[in-house]
Amino acid sequence: MTTHEPLVLRETDARGVVKLTLNRPNAFNSLSEAMLAALLAEFEATPKDDAARVVVLGAAGKAFCAGHDLKEMRAEPSLDYYQKLFAQCTQVMLAIQKLPVPVIARVHGIATAAGCQLVAMCDLAVAARDARFAVSGVNLGLFCSTPSVALSRNLSRKAAFEMLVTGGFISADEAQAKGLVNRVAAPEELDAAVEALVGAIVAKPRVALAMGKQLFYRQLEKGIAAAYDDAGQTMACNMMDESALEGVQAFIDKRPPRWGQPT
Repeated sequence: MTTHEPLVLRETDARGVVKLTLNRPNAFNSLSEAMLAALLAEFEATPKDDAARVVVLGAAGKAFCAGHDLKEMRAEPSLDYYQKLFAQCTQVMLAIQKLPVPVIARVHGIATAAGCQLVAMCDLAVAARDARFAVSGVNLGLFCSTPSVALSRNLSRKAAFEMLVTGGFISADEAQAKGLVNRVAAPEELDAAVEALVGAIVAKPRVALAMGKQLFYRQLEKGIAAAYDDAGQTMACNMMDESALEGVQAFIDKRPPRWGQPT
């Protein structure tokens, strides 16, 4: 890779499938400040594209993401620098949840520390069977505090805490069993497994998915009564959308819905 190549590659197909590829293969796609900035820029650009339906986040080279760039982190240590760095990383992670379309992590190789956090923050994740996951900062004396936020919202508490305090790797099959990834496939079938999810998503109305994703994450942070109130209001608004009215009428008429190109 030359220094002139983008740190994040972007391509969009005719269906509105946006493929973002982390492009620092020689550094195992570690999240330098520049990489974080590039990734945030791509996430922030996506809602402006009305044709976008789903984002697939993958990586070039042998690994998905090895976490923060440790050489960069160690170069000029200061509390102010570290606070800004982790705030920048948090901004990137939260941008994933704010997107109006589902985000799928396409994972191969390793996903460690902030790289594992990135997988956990994606709405869905598909991993190659030989992929491995770890939050290994504790092995260097640095507890993976920010990754713990994402991890504890995907895995059970004890499973997440074990990963955080041991720093050990888990396999893709273990990651699926613990709730970190949705599906596991043979390396040569990884793209097909991702496409199966993509195909299911793009067949649905965009507005329903956007409203649903926003509600899904909002209600998780509320008490159950407030969550039900929010969910009920969201469903009522969703039901007034033309796509939902057509979908229900199609069910009544026993025919496929005529959504055309959902918006």
